[in-house]
Parts: sequence; C-alpha cells; structure tokens
Amino acid sequence: MNKFTLPVRFAFALTTSLIAYFLILSLFGLHTNPFFSLFNGVITGFAIFEAIRYRRLETGEDYNYTTGFSAGLITGFIASILFTIFMSIYATELEPTFLDELVTEYANHYDVGIATFSFIVLLMGLATTVVLTLAFMQLFKNKLKK
Repeated sequence: MNKFTLPVRFAFALTTSLIAYFLILSLFGLHTNPFFSLFNGVITGFAIFEAIRYRRLETGEDYNYTTGFSAGLITGFIASILFTIFMSIYATELEPTFLDELVTEYANHYDVGIATFSFIVLLMGLATTVVLTLAFMQLFKNKLKK
C-alpha cells in the first residue's frame, strides 16, 4: 500500500468529523463561541493518534519514528487545509454574517477579513497537528526498536 494512502484516508475522516461537529454547533447557534473549538483538538488528536497507530500496525518491523511522525503530520496538514477551505466557503457563501458574529464575541473594534480568518484557522490546525503528533510519538517512542 502507498505510504500516503493511510494518512489521506484519516485526513478525510478528520475533515468530515470537524465539519460535522461545526455544523452541529451551528444548528444550536453555538458555532460563534470560541470555547467550543477546543473540542476540535480532541477530534484532531484522536485522528492523528489512530493514523500513527495504524501506520505502526501496517508497517510492523519496519516502523520507525519518521514513519509514524510523517503519518501524523500528513493526516493533520491535509485535514487542516481542507477544513480551512470549508470554513472559508462557509464564512463567505453560506453565512456571510458569521465573521461579524464571531468577532463580536471578542470585541467590536476588530476588522477581520476572510483572509485573516482563513489564515488563523489554518495556523491553528497546523500548530495543533505538530504539537499532537510530537506528543503522540512519545507514546510510541519506547515501543520502537533500538
């Protein structure tokens, strides 16, 4: 199996989960509360952990730190990019007042455009991916052969 197949599958599952969670929050009007975005880290963490674990099972004896680390990064990076695209479309096409409602939670004097919003969503996703991948690789570190 191609080394990118597994992380890409997990990335699509992660993206779908993040979008579903966001849309469920929007049904209840909670999508503009930044507190609920903390659960995105839990969803992302589960997907990255499973991607690394499955990569370890898939490769068996050939598993090393680089193999697991790349599986986690690829999963998170692809999902972050896809989720950023969704959020950009959502904020511009599906609910144009979303950015104004979101920024009102912070303060009324900020002028946040779609580019700034998209950059922040992408940056948060990439940072979460790197931190969680590094953390989860510590769990698998002592299981690696020396």
